[in-house]
Amino acid sequence: MAEKMKKPLLLKEVERPTFCTKCSGVMVYKGLGEYRCEDCGEVEYDDYGKVRKYLEVHKGANVSEISGETGVSHKSIRDMIKEKRFEVVENRGGYLRCEICGANIRSGRFCPICEEAYHRRLEEEMRGERKNNLVGYGENMQTEKGSKRFTRER
Repeated sequence: MAEKMKKPLLLKEVERPTFCTKCSGVMVYKGLGEYRCEDCGEVEYDDYGKVRKYLEVHKGANVSEISGETGVSHKSIRDMIKEKRFEVVENRGGYLRCEICGANIRSGRFCPICEEAYHRRLEEEMRGERKNNLVGYGENMQTEKGSKRFTRER
């Protein structure tokens, strides 16, 4: 089980508009994938914004429809679902599978059971690391156990 687990995903880079296509002004992020030009006020969207805007109108669309209409790649859409930005509609099962047990999931990388086990294992590893790095009261690796922690110099 442990060998199948991967490190957590980092948010992928999406195509973000930096300069306005109309006036070449600087695009400023306004939230939810929307960018607005400082100069002319033109609105443009990054990949997330395009998909989100399309899904607001076409609820339940599949990945092929979304990709065809927005120009965002299947891989980018799949990554957004894995990052839990979107969920797969319930009746469209089988698009994503848990990376550990293979169960159908709607978003993310793991089913709820495997996700809990994964996070518990990470917590245990962190506790183990902290425990190995601590030296208890009166314990010092160079001297004998139970000696004074501090000595006053006069």
